[in-house]
Order: sequence, then structure tokens, then C-alpha cells
Amino acid sequence: MSLIPATILTGFLGSGKTTLLKRLLSEAHGQKIAVIENEFGEENIDTDILVTESKEQIVQMSNGCICCTIREDLRETLQLLAAKRRKGLLDFDRIVIETTGLADPGPVAQTFFMDEEIAETYLLDSIVTLVDAVHAPQQLDQRQEARRQVGFADQIFLSKTDLVSAQDVADLTHRLKHMNPRAPIKAVHFGEVPINEVLDLRGFNLNAKLDIDPDFLKPDDDHHDHDHDHDHEHGEHCSHPSHQHSGGHDHRHDDDVKSFVYRSARPFEPAKLEDFLGAIVNIYGPRMLRYKGVLSMTGTDRKVIFQGVHQLMGSDLGPAWAEGEVRESRMVFIGIELPRDILEQGLEQCLAP
Repeated sequence: MSLIPATILTGFLGSGKTTLLKRLLSEAHGQKIAVIENEFGEENIDTDILVTESKEQIVQMSNGCICCTIREDLRETLQLLAAKRRKGLLDFDRIVIETTGLADPGPVAQTFFMDEEIAETYLLDSIVTLVDAVHAPQQLDQRQEARRQVGFADQIFLSKTDLVSAQDVADLTHRLKHMNPRAPIKAVHFGEVPINEVLDLRGFNLNAKLDIDPDFLKPDDDHHDHDHDHDHEHGEHCSHPSHQHSGGHDHRHDDDVKSFVYRSARPFEPAKLEDFLGAIVNIYGPRMLRYKGVLSMTGTDRKVIFQGVHQLMGSDLGPAWAEGEVRESRMVFIGIELPRDILEQGLEQCLAP
């Protein structure tokens, strides 16, 4: 039996998750979706979509979808859904988990890897984050949860862009790209987004495609001016000394969620790299939101694909390096106040001479 795809839908309060979810459930895509709600809040889809019995944990929807409230642990809810599906008591093709506006998506994502039964039943497809263009600048300044949701995203949707200026949208997009250069950013209007941009994104698949915004790898002045007071994290050419700021600088957006890209033309030695990454994840795991890479390793002609969430890390052999292709390792790290200098020095020491 094939794995059941799961999508995590996250975003700060009022960003439009419920609007997007309603669209997913009402769209005639022919798929039955089970929705798991992190908790029932006031702004809830049960007002007009759900056929609800308050005592039930799992609710059959009017269009054949199912909705669960997480009154128990997420793992137990997923196991219960899978068991009912196997017995023919429930019929659904995929799962969408809507987190609360204040939730950190990390533990939700980890659930799909930490439990053997869940890992054998479900495939975590992607984390989709909605960002409210009107309120995001303030939310990102003040709330770590909002910054984390951006850091975890495989796809970012900007809502309410019609209510702000084009310059505001450009500034926000620029800021989001520096927090998470691997998530495509797209403006959406009232949840009107093509279903194929929400489902089956394969954001968590170990594949050879390392999505990094190409502009992110350019030197600073190639693609924007210096009027922004963002604390930029760029490729290896970045000249910020250890990214610590003295009191004399006014960095209005000194976001603690930052990203950087590491690249090397020299191959890694597998044992050294495994030891180093294991040690780093042990120490900094809770602050490492997402990390992913396509690596050149000694001893194999194939690409090695690795990625992780917090303390969970996995790797897999990808396709062979093509004839004439530059064998370059590329890794992106997205996290909270990660010690870039320590990571880079450690990675350098894992390279073959």
C-alpha cells in the first residue's frame, strides 16, 4: 500500500490558513482529504463545512473529507486515522494538518520521522507557510513563532498583498528570502491558489534538487541596494564579521532566524562529515530548523542527498554526477542564531585533502 501524503499548513494568526483550507476542501480535485486541526479555535472551519458532533474526535465532512481535533497526541491521532482507513471505516487519500497560529511546526514534522509506524504509513510531503503581508513585518519583529514558521517552510504564500504597497511586498519578500532561501514565495488572493502548488510539493523528499533562491548566492550589491537594514546572510562572500552587531548599527530586522549557504569544490570524507554533523546536531539541534544539501563525497560517483529537521537527519544516494557536471557540494542551513563560523570551520575540516 502506498504511503499517505501529509501536508503541514502553518502561518501566524489571521494569515489565511482557514481560507486556504476551505479552498482545498471545496475544490473539485477528486481527492478525499483528512484534516487534522491542531486545536479548535474561534475562527474554525466547522462553522460552515463540518458536519459536527461535539463528542467525536473524528468528524465526517459534508464533501467526504474528515476532520480531527487533536485532543490527544498527534501520533495517536495519525495512528487512529490509519487504523480506521485500513479497516475500511474511513476513506481518505491524504492528510492536511493545520497548526495553530502560534505553533512551531518542528515537532509536528518530527512526528513523521520519529515513530516507525507513522514513517511506514505516511509521507511528509511539505510544510506550507502563509504570511500576512499587512501584519508580517511586526509579527516577524516580535514573535519567534512567526519567524520559525518561515524558517521551516517548503513553500511560502503571501496573503493580503492587495492591502499594502508594491514596495512593502518587495521588502517583505526580500526579508523572507534571507530567512529561508529555499522556499519559493508566491502572493495569493483570498486562498485562490492552484491545488498543485499546495499538494505534492515533495518538499521533504530526499531528491537531487536543492532549491535555493539563485539571487541568494550573488554578492550583496548585485540584486538589491543597501538602503535596507536587514542583517543579510549571503553565500561565502558575506563579509559581516561573525554576524555580531555593535551598538552603533541600526539593524531593524535583525532576525534570529537566518540562513546561509556553504559550498565546496572539494569532496567530503564521509566518516568525518558524519561525526561532525552528529556532534553539531547534538549541540545545536533545537536551533536548527531545516538543513539540506547535495554533497560530493569520496568513494562514490553518485550525489549524496542529506537533510534534517532539528535533531533528525537523514541521507540517501542520489543520481550519478553527470559527465562534465561540476562536482560541488552545496548545503543550506536555516536556524536560530546558528554559529556560522563554527559550522564552516568544521565542514572545512571534513573535506578531503
